[in-house]
Amino acid sequence: MCGIFGVYGNTDAAALTQLGLYSLQHRGQESAGIVAVDDSGYARVSRAMGLVSDGFGDADMKSLRGHIAMGHTRYSTAGASALENAQPILARVRDSHIALAHNGNLTNAVELRRELEDHGAIFASTMDSEAIVHRIARASGATPEQKLANALGSVEGAYCIVVTIDETLLAARDPHGWRPLVMGKLGDGYVFASETCALDIVGATYEREVAPGEIVAVDKHGIRSINVLPPAPLNRCVFEQVYFARPDSLVFSGSVDRSRRALGRQLATECPAPGAEIVFAVPDSSNSAALGFSDVSGIPYELALIRNHYVGRTFIQPTQAGRDAKVKIKYNPVRELLEGRSVVMVDDSIVRGTTTRGLVSLVRAAGAREVHMRVSSAPIISPCYYGIDTPRKEELIAATMDHASLAQHLGVDSLGYLSLDGMLSAMPTGPSGYCHACFSGAYPTAIPVDGELLRAGGGRRVS
Repeated sequence: MCGIFGVYGNTDAAALTQLGLYSLQHRGQESAGIVAVDDSGYARVSRAMGLVSDGFGDADMKSLRGHIAMGHTRYSTAGASALENAQPILARVRDSHIALAHNGNLTNAVELRRELEDHGAIFASTMDSEAIVHRIARASGATPEQKLANALGSVEGAYCIVVTIDETLLAARDPHGWRPLVMGKLGDGYVFASETCALDIVGATYEREVAPGEIVAVDKHGIRSINVLPPAPLNRCVFEQVYFARPDSLVFSGSVDRSRRALGRQLATECPAPGAEIVFAVPDSSNSAALGFSDVSGIPYELALIRNHYVGRTFIQPTQAGRDAKVKIKYNPVRELLEGRSVVMVDDSIVRGTTTRGLVSLVRAAGAREVHMRVSSAPIISPCYYGIDTPRKEELIAATMDHASLAQHLGVDSLGYLSLDGMLSAMPTGPSGYCHACFSGAYPTAIPVDGELLRAGGGRRVS
């Protein structure tokens, strides 16, 4: 899962991209990068490990001149967490350039890479994304969008991308529509972003989603769109609404906050907690769901768990050691609200269980008499091959324990998950057209043969 952002037609394109990346920081915290194209068509790149605030000094931003820019915040699902895998990718091809920022995961990345290497391609990274750049460089077509369409013709899996080919900015979304990508208007220019919150920060007006299977191109002649990729069933990732996206965003044409409140209301209906005295969220991605739970149950909502906002998201830390350490410093309970009480703790999901078990211990230590865990999604039981870092079934705690054992392991008095049907019914556009493979095991495409190689980008597995 990553954040991507692109601007065309603004003299401060790189500065706007930096702002946009701040709004997309929740989608990736391993590295950040910006590519800018100046008025002569020359492209420059700045990339660094860490947060957006760590990566771009005054000298970096001054060098990123031009009216076209794109940016990326990375959370790795294919390829190691290393500078050579930071994006955007920038490649020089004869007298031109290709730059690319990618959100998603290519399910046939191993096959694509081997085919390209057999034809002499040399890879500089272990990212699946680099295969698309090589394919663009070899593609035929009279226009940049035709070249991109040719390059994407054999690409499978989840991708939202922004691309520059010389002085054309392009945006494309895979035919299944797994990941979100939106388009906005800013003056005479255009902005593309993973979420609408990134449009808001730069003052762009939301226009629409980039449609599944669509390629949009913007250059000095204006904006145009083509739909030449093979059609496919709609499979938008339900986990975007449950966890990843910011609540102030529109994702898949629906309010994330509204979806999460609906998830919480349905959770209170399916898994009530009679006798509980307060309900609170595991902040921040569960706040809306906890409000919905409180609304239906009538149990007062309290801010009983305080999050340190200078610590990143625990789930998207690249290593287990990082996740463990972050749990200990990220949250602090409010003893005055918890002591002696029966409480409902609402979280959006349980992946590995490390965070949840640690939080339950904190709440117990603060004096809670009973802890009732409620989860506003179904149990995660299957690996994801479309952009979420859950590649092995044995890493998923709900896949390795029965319900009673899991509740005991977490240290809770009761544990309630939302049903799959209840989760899907809360989606803003209705229950159909969503990928729920990680919750159901029903994959909408063939499972990659080389799943472990896919996770490592064709090289070694990165744990």
